Amino acid sequence: MAIIKTNSPQQTAELGRRIADKLQGCEVIAFFGGLGMGKTTLTRAIAKALGSDDEVSSPTFAIVNEYKGKYNIYHFDMYRITSWDDLYSTGFFDYLDTGVLIIEWSENIENALPEGCVRINISCGNYDTERIFEIEGIEL
Repeated sequence: MAIIKTNSPQQTAELGRRIADKLQGCEVIAFFGGLGMGKTTLTRAIAKALGSDDEVSSPTFAIVNEYKGKYNIYHFDMYRITSWDDLYSTGFFDYLDTGVLIIEWSENIENALPEGCVRINISCGNYDTERIFEIEGIEL
């Protein structure tokens, strides 16, 4: 596991670019962490580094946003998913192996995450802008 600290949204974006450089096109990236931890900032940087010009925003109400780039990118927000029926209704399983899946609020679907997915736990550091990223499943 890699543990990386960032001290600003710009450093978080740089981490996103580093992650994107390691992707091969069919990964599942599962974010764990509370509100305001930088999940969307990290997603925006990954999408941009993969060549997407799309506007990246949290898909809270849409559940999934799709972005075009070097690979198809599917950005899920599982905040409101509370049951297997909810998860099936998102079409989540149909997206596996079709592109890069980036999942916010993975805590809510942890039992459904595929084996070998990239897991990124994000927590606050010692001050407001510091974030601690615990990353498993990808070598940085």
